[in-house]
Amino acid sequence: MLAPRSGHSATLLPDGRVLIAGGMRRNQDFYRSAELFDPKTGKFSATGEMLVRRVGHAAVLLPSGKVLIAGGWIGHGSTDEAELFDPGTGKFAEISHMTMKRGRPEATLLRDGNVLITGGADGSGAGTNIVSAEIFDAASLKFRSTGSMHRARLSHTATLLSDGKVLIAGGRGSEVEASAELYDPKTGAFTETGRMLTARYKHTAGLLPDGRVLLAGGSDDRDWHGTLASAEIYDPQRGTFAATAPLNRARFKLPDEAVRLRSGQLLIAGGNREAEVYDNQTGKFTVVAGDMGDSRHFLSETLLNDGRVLLAGGYANDPEATAQTWIYRP
Repeated sequence: MLAPRSGHSATLLPDGRVLIAGGMRRNQDFYRSAELFDPKTGKFSATGEMLVRRVGHAAVLLPSGKVLIAGGWIGHGSTDEAELFDPGTGKFAEISHMTMKRGRPEATLLRDGNVLITGGADGSGAGTNIVSAEIFDAASLKFRSTGSMHRARLSHTATLLSDGKVLIAGGRGSEVEASAELYDPKTGAFTETGRMLTARYKHTAGLLPDGRVLLAGGSDDRDWHGTLASAEIYDPQRGTFAATAPLNRARFKLPDEAVRLRSGQLLIAGGNREAEVYDNQTGKFTVVAGDMGDSRHFLSETLLNDGRVLLAGGYANDPEATAQTWIYRP
């Protein structure tokens, strides 16, 4: 990339390019800059800058082809500021603010084209984690409150299910959570569902071809000293979690959403120098060939239109991010 980044966003655009936005070089050294990866040339080029320097923000491709950027940390706390990237002009434009400041919120594109934004950390110095949620209306470009979660959550996962509901799992409130809940866009309300077998945050989740959800890795309340290799499966029909084979490598600070390959397998990358894939048919993880040279925390993972996956940035066991990128070829 043109700059070393971790905690940035990476969004596949309609034309096949990938928008890389924000992130940080090191703690408190945040970016306004953005760049575009072109899979045809394998190169990065600069594009317009965001209006706000931010890391740990949410980024979602809207049905219009524009990209919503919302929240994140801006150095002295979190922000409620949001903006839209227009691939046609290569520029960011300010839009209305969220209903509250959120650092590292989760954002999920719903079937109606609107975006559910959940949790995160508020703008106070104490960094209190948030129980509330809101909806970004793609037509009006405005935010409005929706039902609140049953638990405050930071670094949780939010997975769109086959029936249009959203599974919210884990994260940290006053403690690391094993709880999970479902958001129903029809009612705007959250209902509790089965508990995970393991409390986890900074984990990853991915929708399997059969409609179940894999949740893997993350950490317990010991953070760096409590990284997890365990994995489990949520069954929406039963509303329960069940164990599956563990990862081969314990890992945390993962992409919120695991990439589902064309084969139906899920790619898990980050938190370790090696990546692995989960096979729904065997219920097991396999380490893939090649490695990234070092653990890469808070890298980005983007499925390209040709089936390859772009892995970008992240940091190892020191605060300095890398500009390196890698391609996974299934």
